[in-house]
Amino acid sequence: MHGIDFIQDLAVVLLVAGLVGWLCHRAGLSVIVGFLVAGTLVGPRTPLFPMVTDVQRIETLAQVGLVFLMFSIGMKLSLRKLRKLGLALVAATVIEAVLIYQLTRVAGGWFGLTPTETVFLASMLMISSSAIIVKVLAQIGATHDKAGQTAMGVFVVEDVIAVLLLTGLGSYATVAAGGHEASLGRTAVLFAGFVMLAGVLSVLLVPWLLRKLSLTGDSELPTLVQAGLLFVLATLAAWAGFSLALGAFLLGAIVADTPQRVQIDRTFEGLRDVFSAVFFVAIGMMIDLRALWQAWPLVLLATALALGGRSLACAAGLIVTGVSTREAVRVGLLVVPLGEFAIIIAQLGVEGGVLPESFQAVAVGVTLLTALAAPMLARRSDAISVAVESRQPHWLAAWLKSHQGWLERLRLRGARNVLWQLARRRLVQIGVEWLVVTGLLAFANPLQEQALRLLPPDWPFAGGPQLLFWSALGLLVLAPVVAIWRNVSALAMLVSQVVFANHPKGPRLAPPLELALKFAGGVLLFLWLSAFMPLQSGLGWLPVLVLAVVALALVLFSRKLIYWHSVLEVELQDRLAQAEQRLSGTTAPWLAQHREWDLVLTECALPDLADVRGRTLGELALRTKLGCTVAGVERQGVLLGNPGPQTVLFPRDKVLLLGTPQQTAAGKAFLQAVTGQAPGADFSDVRLETVEIPQQSRLGGRMLSELAPARQTGVQVAGIHRSGLRILNPGGDEKLLPNDDVLVLGSPDQIAAFKNWAREGTI
Repeated sequence: MHGIDFIQDLAVVLLVAGLVGWLCHRAGLSVIVGFLVAGTLVGPRTPLFPMVTDVQRIETLAQVGLVFLMFSIGMKLSLRKLRKLGLALVAATVIEAVLIYQLTRVAGGWFGLTPTETVFLASMLMISSSAIIVKVLAQIGATHDKAGQTAMGVFVVEDVIAVLLLTGLGSYATVAAGGHEASLGRTAVLFAGFVMLAGVLSVLLVPWLLRKLSLTGDSELPTLVQAGLLFVLATLAAWAGFSLALGAFLLGAIVADTPQRVQIDRTFEGLRDVFSAVFFVAIGMMIDLRALWQAWPLVLLATALALGGRSLACAAGLIVTGVSTREAVRVGLLVVPLGEFAIIIAQLGVEGGVLPESFQAVAVGVTLLTALAAPMLARRSDAISVAVESRQPHWLAAWLKSHQGWLERLRLRGARNVLWQLARRRLVQIGVEWLVVTGLLAFANPLQEQALRLLPPDWPFAGGPQLLFWSALGLLVLAPVVAIWRNVSALAMLVSQVVFANHPKGPRLAPPLELALKFAGGVLLFLWLSAFMPLQSGLGWLPVLVLAVVALALVLFSRKLIYWHSVLEVELQDRLAQAEQRLSGTTAPWLAQHREWDLVLTECALPDLADVRGRTLGELALRTKLGCTVAGVERQGVLLGNPGPQTVLFPRDKVLLLGTPQQTAAGKAFLQAVTGQAPGADFSDVRLETVEIPQQSRLGGRMLSELAPARQTGVQVAGIHRSGLRILNPGGDEKLLPNDDVLVLGSPDQIAAFKNWAREGTI
């Protein structure tokens, strides 16, 4: 049967991944380790019994898995989250990357690596594994610690750097392999243009589309559309000359800023888990264990650089940006594990023909070793950081204190800089609009080829299709170009006014400076746009006609263009400014750890069959029984802070426990306990049933408000039939009398409980 081999391979991959991943989970290891091991056990290069042998199908599985993996990584990122991290953390992470590169250059030269191998090895070491770090932080109860929050901020910035690296390394691999069309500068411009163009269009389209689809109340429609958009954007990224990973990551980052994030995350959870596991298993299948054994010296070198070099580089970057030595060292020890990006980068180099196949084995080996070492370093990070801080020289401590004071003064000075505060927003707008227009114009030729296929040649005259395409493109970019010019003009006025603000001849000197700045800006704008004009089309008159069409539109619709752009800008800002409350990863002040009280905050997610599901916090009495307090509950993306005793816990709730390490560990174990009890009735089992109140029932003669049947048994009283009289939806002051037929709504168990309750005390 056609396709049965693919289904068979997928079945083997999923079953072996699940079994080996479960064993690793039981051993306290990351499941990524289990997936990689599973791949080596069943792949075509295993020394045992290969169960999957078709390399092409393996590569297809890996590509599909990569798309879902990068989408899930992008979902953990958002523009709001990046803004909250602050420039200091971004600068610290960049410093860390530079230091790792320099350390790898030294070690690579000593080890005899080629320049290309050194560049790829350094890139592999620059990016930590967010999946492993999050798991380790949860294990040691440091998710909401200040150091844990900083570590999560570091890997968020590293994820962005990873996407930049994937793009740059693709171009670098082409150059290193002897290609003639790759240019790092051109690649950077095209990358920025593609990201901004796709990002702006997606930010405007995706939330609107998801919001419309969510009104149906069905989960399958948003899921189908989102999956389609995911593969479309991944394909567009590959079509533009970049990796599939870029498009998937970009869409994930965009969805992370939408109100539908929780819904998409929930509906994609199964697909993400399946295909992310498929990716790592597929990578494991491509590993030759003999090559891994032969490359053990390089594996040990890379592991030493990851454990020692990453820790030192991260700590140094944080110290330079004003973080205390103790906190910086602890964060450095938390971000040592490598993972998905190291494997992806090694795979990129091997597929590009610039790295030997052994580098894939090196990436897997260093991932396994750092994943094993990460929990041990994390548990000892506090003691190590205290020891390092206590042993630093006095002169170094004094210098660091002076440096932190200087950084604080510099920050305050920047906040008081009037010109910067006024110009900052306009500079950002110019940058965004420039990248959007660059993205449109840079991909104009491929777009023209696609458009010309849809039109008859030489319609309606010779060169007509080219004229129509370039005129439409010119009209499309006209609004952002006008916006750029307006922002440049406003900046010229601001600069001239601020420069001569206190000069006695300021009113006379400011206008010439403003005019000169506008002229310079106009020249740069013209040179930039002319670089994309279709001068080599063979139609000498084409640029002239296109400019005429655009100029006519500018004269006729200048006010409309300004209005349309303003509406678009406001809509974009509204999309980016939508509020989002999340318990995971938040840095609210009440989540800070107070060491002097020996209190920690521990997060736990309730399993689907948790014994506590459906019970209130008051019933559980965690503070009385175990000494810990529930500080917050996150449910479907909504944070319930300081929940009261009436709060009911449901499956998949994330509960934040406050207490000592022993108390929160006991509370987590209690909340996550599953004894295998049968689940409650299904929604379809809810029904209406008539129950007769016996003659001697204790319920007779008592009001419904006093009895509270919903609280006692869970049923709702929908009606009472008494001597031919039917009372629908009776109020709380209505009494139940003997021989009444009571219509109750509930599950079979609840109705049975009500019947037993009504019979209690009868003769």
